[in-house]
Order: sequence, then structure tokens, then C-alpha cells
Amino acid sequence: MTIQSIDDFVRLIDQSNNLVFFTGAGISTESGIPDFRSPGTGLWNKIKPIEFSDFVASKEVQAESWRRKFNGDNSMADAKPNKGHFAIVDLIAAGKCQGVITQNVDNLHQASGISDELVVELHGNASYASCLNCQQRYELTELKQQYEQTGNVAPCPLCGGLIKTATISFGQSMPEKEMQRAAEMTAACDLMIVLGSSLTVYPAAAFPEHVAQRGASLAIVNQQPTGLDAMADLVIHEPIGETLSAALERL
Repeated sequence: MTIQSIDDFVRLIDQSNNLVFFTGAGISTESGIPDFRSPGTGLWNKIKPIEFSDFVASKEVQAESWRRKFNGDNSMADAKPNKGHFAIVDLIAAGKCQGVITQNVDNLHQASGISDELVVELHGNASYASCLNCQQRYELTELKQQYEQTGNVAPCPLCGGLIKTATISFGQSMPEKEMQRAAEMTAACDLMIVLGSSLTVYPAAAFPEHVAQRGASLAIVNQQPTGLDAMADLVIHEPIGETLSAALERL
């Protein structure tokens, strides 16, 4: 990366009083978590995603969903936050960043030390499960024991609703509360920094788009070009942790 691009990045951050990060799979691939959509290498190229309607309708599909969760790739459960995650923590501590809107479900922002109140998870969280009816939270360790004994997970003991990992599946409605919080943060910020998102998945990608449309500053740090590069004030096609670490050294 050039010194000029880092200097421009630092200038944007320094001039901001209300910075919001928007993070995608790219920040987590630096922690060893494979992304879902990259051509040829994404997880959805190797295994067909389960549709929400199929999960709700079929005990067999529910069992397959839990099999994947408990017997599949453990890279997400084993992953640790990286330099990019901790750089965001530092900017929050410095009073520069007001929060994070994330497409990720890996819980790494919280694991890095950011409070739940400052993280808006548009696609849910894979580190626990919840009842689709009453939203009661369930920890995966207890559900795994049940799955290993019975081959499935029983309905919620409180209301009889289906228990599912707390992620937003294909065909499932976006979470209203989180979408509203993200909209409020987007409307209030004077700078949004996109980290590791291709900005192709809507409605999530509409938030950075709205920032650019209303005249606030938009910076994108992503290895590959995105559909919003032409609208951004600054685009850096470099690793996220390296880029943020270099910027922090100059702030």
C-alpha cells in the first residue's frame, strides 16, 4: 500500500467525529474463517445452504442443519480476533468510533472486547441458538449433548417453538431491531469504513450506499473491487489488519 493512501485514510479518520465500521467476511478471513461466496473457494460452492422454509417444514432438514453445526467445519468456533478487530477496539476507546455494523456471524467483534450494544449483527450470530417463537437463548454446548443423544434438537421447553442457530438463513426475514439500529447509525455517521465486504448482498449493502448518497465520507478496505468503489472517497485494496495498523500508527 502507498504512504499516500494511508495518509488519506488517516486524514478521513482524524476529521471524523462519528465513525461507523461496516464489516464483512474479509475481516474474518484474516482469522482463518473461510468466506461463503467467493467463486470456487466459498463455503456455498462446496455445500448447498439450507433454506429457512425447508428448516421450518422438515425434521430431517433440522437434523441436517444441526449435523452441519456440530460435525462440520470448526474454523469459526476456533477463530480468534485479529489485528483488524483490535484496531476497531482502539478507535472505540479513543472516542472515534461509535459502533460496528457487521454482516458476520462469528462473534469476533465481541470476542475482541466490543460490547454487544455497539455491535449490530445484520445476519445474526452463530455462537448460540434461540427459539424462533419466544427468542429464548440456548447455548450450543447443551444443544450438542442433546443432538448427540437423539440426533436432533427438541422444541423450546418454554413455548414449543423451533430452536435454531441465531443466524439469518436464506429466505429468513432480516431482524427488524438490528436493521433499525443500523439505519440510525448510518444516518448519524460522518464517515463509514467498509472492511472486507464485496457489497453485493442487499439489503445490508444499502447502508454504505446510503452514506455515499447523502454526502458523508465512505472509505472501503477490501482485497477485491466492490460495486461501490466509484462512490467512495477512498478505496484501498490491501489486507485489513495491515491497513488499520498502519493508520493507527499515524493517528
